[in-house]
Amino acid sequence: MRRLRFSLTELGADVFLVSHLPNIRYLCGFTGSAGLLLVETAGSTFFTDSRYTFQAREQVTGARIRIARRGLWRAAGETLRQKRSLRRLAYPPASLTLAQKDALDSATGRGRLRWISDQNAVEKLRAIKDDGEVAVLGEAARLISDVFRAVLPRIKPGQTELALAAEIEYEIKRRGAAGPSFDTIVASGPRSAWPHAQPSSKRLKKNELVVLDHGAILRGYCSDLTRTVFLGVAPQKVRRLYRAVLEAQEAAKAVIQPGVKAADVDRAARSVLIRAGLGRYFTHSTGHGLGLEVHEMPRLGKGEESVLQEGMVVTVEPGVYVEGLGGIRIEDDVVVTARGAVDLTTSPRDFLEL
Repeated sequence: MRRLRFSLTELGADVFLVSHLPNIRYLCGFTGSAGLLLVETAGSTFFTDSRYTFQAREQVTGARIRIARRGLWRAAGETLRQKRSLRRLAYPPASLTLAQKDALDSATGRGRLRWISDQNAVEKLRAIKDDGEVAVLGEAARLISDVFRAVLPRIKPGQTELALAAEIEYEIKRRGAAGPSFDTIVASGPRSAWPHAQPSSKRLKKNELVVLDHGAILRGYCSDLTRTVFLGVAPQKVRRLYRAVLEAQEAAKAVIQPGVKAADVDRAARSVLIRAGLGRYFTHSTGHGLGLEVHEMPRLGKGEESVLQEGMVVTVEPGVYVEGLGGIRIEDDVVVTARGAVDLTTSPRDFLEL
């Protein structure tokens, strides 16, 4: 919150409204499902309802706690109305609905607030992890790597995608994680060409690709790992595709360092696949930031001007998706250090034929 207050001066604002729950957790520690935070230059106020009275007392640091009896937005508006010096309100528009904005305006007194849009002030802070955050992200990455190793012997013909996804999520929780960091993806055969396929009742078959994209939440922080295997002996075409994707991933990792633009990382991976004649099959960005959310700043994609900084944690996940044949994606979590990208995930990247 001390660092966020510098943004108030830059924006010409008196107070910052935080409503996105991951940002609230980052700033004051609260992990519940109902909360608002007003950050001023000389203090902060956290609003929640009576369900979270005891939890807020235990978790919230750096802010006064107010239990709202008639709604969070009304309580926040009343506080702003009482503090006549707080007129210029900075807010992230993507985290605020029209109904919420109207409720706050009504409670504050219509026309009283000057709304100052700021999209990413907290997200920019979150993008650069401190040593403690990197340590937890490393644990989460090792945990999901261990999960992949554990389920590897269970990837067999006859197993349904849904059953295998359930095995993965069981192993995630058995190892102490709170749960998956996103809906686990298990996609086999032609369905593996769908980058975000949901597991289905389809049974795994011999002589087809299987993509497993899975992550775990550990102490609030997310991991994200993808591995692709082949059931049976793979034809040369599949082997060639896998080698190209692995080479693309290695090329992207090689350029990661502080000062490099996010677009340059994407370009490194994409160039490898274009040279291999596979550019049209790479249909998404190369990666994304990782932290309290599984997708956060920065995005590693075309035209992205964000500059990598030491302490950022990102995924590197090039892939190719061929209709009728299937898809291949290899994804790892890395931390940006002064000496380049350092892997946090530990699963082997060798092509596995099961």
